[in-house]
Amino acid sequence: MKALQILVVEDDSLVAMLLVDTLVEMGHGVCGVEATETGAVAAALRYRPDLIIADAQLRQGNGISAIDEILSTGFVAHLFVSGDIKRILAQKPGVVALEKPFREAELDRAIQRALDAAEYNRKATVELSNERLQVAAQKKTSGS
Repeated sequence: MKALQILVVEDDSLVAMLLVDTLVEMGHGVCGVEATETGAVAAALRYRPDLIIADAQLRQGNGISAIDEILSTGFVAHLFVSGDIKRILAQKPGVVALEKPFREAELDRAIQRALDAAEYNRKATVELSNERLQVAAQKKTSGS
């Protein structure tokens, strides 16, 4: 796996510090650490990270809402971390979620799953765009 620039969204400073240390040891860079929903959205727009790792529940705001807002501006690979992933999966079936506490190997697998999901999403978006272009071209050809 190539080195990624990762945005960490975590309101517990000790957990954030441990996560940053683990990511750096894994060979990744951390472009920012944010503790609020508003900060997460602003940092994602500013840094354009390869991946966002977000705690689902923040003291100020919500990691799930932050990711939803970020995704409205374009897709970015992401995964959620939480002490209760069942709540996340009930709200967002199919997302990549990792239950705290976790080991480095579990984090590595979750990162890969998030990247795979992002690639799938990118390909689906390209295919949909191509289909729309083909339909538009067919309409133009049959209308002339």
